[in-house]
Amino acid sequence: ISALERQIFDFLGFQWAPILGNFLHIIVVILGLFGTIQYRPRYIMVYTVWTALWVTWNVFIICFYLEVGGLSKVSLSWF
Repeated sequence: ISALERQIFDFLGFQWAPILGNFLHIIVVILGLFGTIQYRPRYIMVYTVWTALWVTWNVFIICFYLEVGGLSKVSLSWF
């Protein structure tokens, strides 16, 4: 449900990469649910790997926007 909400808010803007990422996420979630119901180990494995990557990416984005550690939105100066 949260992915669908995020998809709607992304459509309001002009950020097409997050829209495609959310669409891919929704497709993988559907395949994961189908794999769980039909007990298809390959679908379950794809869903597990995708979920780990998705959570890792979202944690990175959160840390980036909160400027945790050395991450910063301001351009880095090497001088």
